[in-house]
Amino acid sequence: MYRQCLNKLHQTVKLQPIGNALCVCNRKLTLDPQSEPAVDPITIDKRDKVTLIGLNRPGSRNAVNRDMARQLTVAFLAFEQDNSSNVAVLHGKGDHFCAGYDLKELAHSESGIDEETMNHLHNVHGAMGPTRLHIKKPVIAAVNGYGVAGGLELALLCDLRVFEESTIVGVFNRRFGVPLVDGGTVRLPALVGLSNALDLILTGRAIDSEEAIRIGLANRVVKDGEALSFAVELAKEISHHPQMSLRADRDSAYNAMFNSTSKKESLDYEMNHALDVVAHESIAGAKRFKDGEGRQGVA
Repeated sequence: MYRQCLNKLHQTVKLQPIGNALCVCNRKLTLDPQSEPAVDPITIDKRDKVTLIGLNRPGSRNAVNRDMARQLTVAFLAFEQDNSSNVAVLHGKGDHFCAGYDLKELAHSESGIDEETMNHLHNVHGAMGPTRLHIKKPVIAAVNGYGVAGGLELALLCDLRVFEESTIVGVFNRRFGVPLVDGGTVRLPALVGLSNALDLILTGRAIDSEEAIRIGLANRVVKDGEALSFAVELAKEISHHPQMSLRADRDSAYNAMFNSTSKKESLDYEMNHALDVVAHESIAGAKRFKDGEGRQGVA
């Protein structure tokens, strides 16, 4: 399915060079494409009802270039269409999650963003890939090493974030004059509050996993080397719940946070989108409860 979606996107979308970029971390990065073997920049793996989507430029700390962004979008679209998969886990191959957008690619741009490129950024995907999408099924980020600038924005795209103890995140693009264009200014305040978000956005400072979980940016912190396996187990747990009600509740929460204009509108949306779930999933669940499942037969 991933290959079919990629071929279709290649046929229907002519992408222009992307003039927006997110950024790199403090340490020296090797971003020269010539230094890396010719491999797929995105890997796909299936485990039970979980799809693993891997960022696969480890020699560049998984910095995202145009082709990688396009293929990452395709991977998420394929995941959405895959009825056998309920949850995705986004992770980075190697020692780091993602160092942001490939600034060496941006450095070759002389004249900024033309109109056609701007249209693609708005209508096809963000600079980092699927960041303008509302993905309809849960996604968990397994964040190891650096997850900075655009890499942080990819983590923010996900519903839950599993950090390792040594994980470092931050808006490192601040020092290079590169704006957040992949949802960072939208999703970060919603997750950690405006004050904490502005602290990170304005200073560009690095924060560790301890601070990340304290402010609500990380949902779990695990030992180094365990983020992916933990995220997969968490995804499997989520994937085994009845999915119709789970997705309706998830969608309602996002609507209340980002789309609704009032409390009443949020409550109406929640109720209206729950009614169909009751008929198709809740009654059967109530019968299982009545028969003793989960309650050891207690009425």
